[in-house]
Amino acid sequence: MKDKEKPSPFIEIPTRISSILATLKGKPWCCLSDPDDFGLEPILSIHSVDYLDYLENAYHNWKEPISDGGIAYIPYKPGFDHKDKPFNNIPDQDGFFMTDMNVPVNGSTFEAAIAAVNCALSSANSLLTGERVSFGLCRPPGHHSGSTICGGFCYLNNAAISAHWLSKYGKVAILDVDYHAGNGTESIFYERNDVLTISLHANPAWEYPRYAGYAHEEGSGKGKGFHRNYPLPPLTDIVLYSHFLDQALELIDAFEPMFLIVSAGFDTYEDDPLGNFSITRKGFQKIGKQIASLNIPTGILLEGGYHIEALGRNVASFLEPFII
Repeated sequence: MKDKEKPSPFIEIPTRISSILATLKGKPWCCLSDPDDFGLEPILSIHSVDYLDYLENAYHNWKEPISDGGIAYIPYKPGFDHKDKPFNNIPDQDGFFMTDMNVPVNGSTFEAAIAAVNCALSSANSLLTGERVSFGLCRPPGHHSGSTICGGFCYLNNAAISAHWLSKYGKVAILDVDYHAGNGTESIFYERNDVLTISLHANPAWEYPRYAGYAHEEGSGKGKGFHRNYPLPPLTDIVLYSHFLDQALELIDAFEPMFLIVSAGFDTYEDDPLGNFSITRKGFQKIGKQIASLNIPTGILLEGGYHIEALGRNVASFLEPFII
């Protein structure tokens, strides 16, 4: 009899941040600072009160009838048929607020998600005070989170919250360069024309999130034409990626935004355990250089990237063209 296969550990882990910090601390151009606390108001401008209440209390409500500690609440009834109101019992609420099983909730999840938002808003705020570029070291990531849902390791949409916050001062563009489609960000701004959203990603016909990220999705209502997806094939290399990135940057330039938010995922890396692209470390430097050429005040927010050993150096390669 074959030995049972060992379960894979959860891949969105704290050492992702440790890897990046260890590298950035050695860079003379990097100035690290703690995020400010912006409260719940900016979050509630994007996410519903019911959803935020669920996210804050689900673990504790679920844990109440049991005695085991130190374990996470795992959704097991994901669904998309939203009713007028969520169910009262916790085991069924996950089917209302969660789109998949990749969003475990433990006693610190809500606090961590709020901290990630504060990193994103601190990054955005620095642009208002004259910085040309800032990097929000956000964890957990956010671009799969919609106004009332979480999924794909994402609980609160850091990019959407910071972009909406900046939109009070002028037009904002969001460029998502994560391996997976930014479906949550797309849904939040799908009917708006003051925030342009663009996502380059693996084709959802064969990759997560499956149900969103196709080329025909261009916005609706007054938002028609203000969203663009670039679904890319397996093994996409820097040559092909750069070609479509140039198209995306032309759209951003024509939009003339006052600010740019970049959802920066590094799971496009050639050895990433969740990706199937062929972007090298030099490729990340080229991508960073292309985006920096827009010369727009830019807030860069961490999304995916799960090759822990290489993650810090990949991030540094991407950031350097904005600085040097």
